[in-house]
Amino acid sequence: MQKRPLGKTGLFVSELCFGVLPMGPSQLGLSPEEGGQLVAEAVSNGVNFLDTAQTYRTYPHIRYALDSLGVRSHDVVISTKSAAADYEGMKSAVEEARIALNRDVIDVFFMHAARVTGSVFEDRKGALDCLVDMKARGVVRAVGISTHSVDVVRRAASIDELDVIFPIINVQGLGILHGTRQDMEQAIAGASTAGKGLVAMKALGGGNLIQDVETAFAYVRGLPGISSVAVGMVREDELLMNLSIFEDRAVPPELAGKSRKSKALTIQAFCVGCGTCVKTCPNNAMKIVDGKAVNLKEKCILCGYCAPVCPQFAIRLV
Repeated sequence: MQKRPLGKTGLFVSELCFGVLPMGPSQLGLSPEEGGQLVAEAVSNGVNFLDTAQTYRTYPHIRYALDSLGVRSHDVVISTKSAAADYEGMKSAVEEARIALNRDVIDVFFMHAARVTGSVFEDRKGALDCLVDMKARGVVRAVGISTHSVDVVRRAASIDELDVIFPIINVQGLGILHGTRQDMEQAIAGASTAGKGLVAMKALGGGNLIQDVETAFAYVRGLPGISSVAVGMVREDELLMNLSIFEDRAVPPELAGKSRKSKALTIQAFCVGCGTCVKTCPNNAMKIVDGKAVNLKEKCILCGYCAPVCPQFAIRLV
């Protein structure tokens, strides 16, 4: 597994980053032991970069994996995120991560700002100031922001205090806010030129591009400046397929076929109940209940038409 420098952070990360969101309680709900075993297998096969977040509630899964392997803190790079808006909230989030992961230093700590605008740097100034202070104290190695917004990537490129940017990007431009896929490509290129480390998210469009995974990954891997691609995984066949792709090995047909099977449709808690999915579903399998979208499993055929039209990126096929 190829390791690449993450901007100017001094960190070297595997091109495949293990995203641990899907195994957590908000999605598949794997136990720390079940999820941790898969994470441990990934680390044993050369993946040294793990991504999580305060809201994912997957710190126990990572802790289990690292404890079971006996991996010291310098062997694996961990990034996490918090949506805290003020200094004290972010300070609490950093301490929570350190305790839960049993690590004195968090490698990369992101401001979790997926669906916000460029004003995030003013709106959450206290949180950014906190992360900068934590870095100065040696508690955090690198400061970053995760975002779906072209505007945020553009602004982040010129902010000296930010070391890493975690933008959404995929071959169909799904989920990109405040611009097109081409706009995001240009913003990423600008950030790379400015020396920022770049980690790509949603290369598979939340699961919507799983039927042509090789093409989807090839597009994102080919973007200049991208050091690593975060990919959510919950099964061993997914891990083995992704290891093959990122190590540039042929994927066995039977493994690829199994890995491309969507199992269920999930709706995230941040759904705003806009009703776009209801209007789009050809099978009347979606409805709004108490301000949130609900999937009627007896009518759903897992066609996936609802997921790419969701403006909040709240629907996933897992």
